[in-house]
This record gives sequence, structure tokens and C-alpha cells, in this order.
Amino acid sequence: MKMFPIVLSLAALLPAVSAAQPAAGPPVIVAQGESTLKVAPDQAWALVAVETRDARAPQARQLSAVAMTAVMAALKTAGLPADAIKTVGYSLNPDYEYVNGRQRMKGFLVSNQLQVRIDDITKVADVLDAVGALSLAASSNMTIANLRFDLKDRASLERDALRLAVVDAMENVKAMAAGAGATVGRISRIDQTGRSQQFDKMEPMMAMAPRAMNESVATPISPSEIEIRAGVMLTVEIR
Repeated sequence: MKMFPIVLSLAALLPAVSAAQPAAGPPVIVAQGESTLKVAPDQAWALVAVETRDARAPQARQLSAVAMTAVMAALKTAGLPADAIKTVGYSLNPDYEYVNGRQRMKGFLVSNQLQVRIDDITKVADVLDAVGALSLAASSNMTIANLRFDLKDRASLERDALRLAVVDAMENVKAMAAGAGATVGRISRIDQTGRSQQFDKMEPMMAMAPRAMNESVATPISPSEIEIRAGVMLTVEIR
């Protein structure tokens, strides 16, 4: 029997493909915009911590409670409301030491930490000095640390910086379009490219004993401006 070769068309095996191509979009310019706001701080934060040691846990806890009660009373006397004083840490742990390479428990350590908010920036030195002037028992050590400055209405200022960044980006678009002899059209896309806030921080301060000299001299505090930055990427059609 005579055999005949079978020939299949590749076009018959594949789905039909339209030759039409999607229309290209209008030309665009992509530009970056940035803005920086420098604002004087109107709020301060600090961490006040008390560490108390004793050979027995109940006594360590009691001594810590007495010391922290005095600290909180001094803060309130300095004008801070109750909602500006928050406990952010508390622990009671064995206190170890090493003698001849061996670990030995010598008692117990209680740590109590407060986060303090100061809404009147002119009162920062008064608050710190009120706490620093306390005379605590020898079993307790107090630390004032992590003083930083901030802004009460930070969110509003961040939005202002973002708006100015868009304005800056649009000016860049107009400059590029003018250089290319083009006309600016509609905005097709805006992306936020990130932002950074600069907190002004100060070195930790220790206050473990009342001042013996110059009692009337207040702690000098000089906060710097806070920078709020914003950036955007703008995509604009041109004609």
C-alpha cells in the first residue's frame, strides 16, 4: 500500500494572533521633588530610672517603691500632669557577682523606669533639676537619660513637607518641559519616595546625689531645630 506524507501547517495548530499593537501612551516626564522644614521643638521626652539593691527581695522592692514615690512626687511638683508620667519598665532580678571565677548571688536588684513627657519646652531644666536634686537612700541609684525633643503636631508638619515636595517636583517638570520645547499635561502618577525625621538627642545624664554647690544654677538646656524631610516622584504627561 502506498504511503503519503502528512504535512500540517503550523498556523493551523496555533491560536490566531492579532497583528494589532496597543497604542503607545503619551510621552511623560518623571521628576523628583524634595522639601525640608526646620522647626523649633515644643515637646521633650526623658527616661528616669531608679535601681535599688538589697540582700532580700522584699526589702529591695520596698526600698525601690519609696525611691520611685519620691521621684514621681518631684515630677508632679515640677508641674507635670499625671498622664505625662508613665511606667515603661519594672523588674526584680537576682543580683550576681563573680568571685574567683565563680558566680555568687549577693542579693536582688529592682529596676523601675519612667517615661516623662514635658509639654512646655521652657520647663525642661526645671523638671530635670527637680529630680536631680533628690537625696535618695544609699541603696538606690537614679539615672536621667535619653532626653530628646519632638513636635506635638508632627503629622501636620509632615503633610506640609510632602505638599512642598510635590510643588518642587512640579517646578522641575516645568523646567524640563520648557527645555524640551514641550507643554505640560496632566499628572499621571505621584509616589512618595521616603522621608526622614531628625530628632535632636542629648547625652544621658546621671543624677545620683544632691548638688553640693551652686544650688541656684539651673541645668542649661539648648535644643536645636528639628528637620522634617519629604520626597516624591512625579510622573507628568507632556505634549
